[in-house]
Amino acid sequence: MYLQIKNKCYNEKVMEKETEERLTAIEMKLAYMEDFVSQIQNVAVDQAKTIDKLQKEIKLMSDRIREMSNAMEGDIPNRKPPHY
Repeated sequence: MYLQIKNKCYNEKVMEKETEERLTAIEMKLAYMEDFVSQIQNVAVDQAKTIDKLQKEIKLMSDRIREMSNAMEGDIPNRKPPHY
């Protein structure tokens, strides 16, 4: 009977240690994942800023091309090329 109780206590201690080790491993993984998610969020914010900047530049360039095209329309005659 004493031996059974002693084995039971030993098994419980082993299980507690294993549980504690597993919990520690899970907490470490969670900490790494939280850091990784934070880094990804920072990258996403930077990319969104870059996209906004590029969209503004595209609009500006598109407006300039439209202005140049409108200005040149008066200089180019609107007729068919000679090969038609």
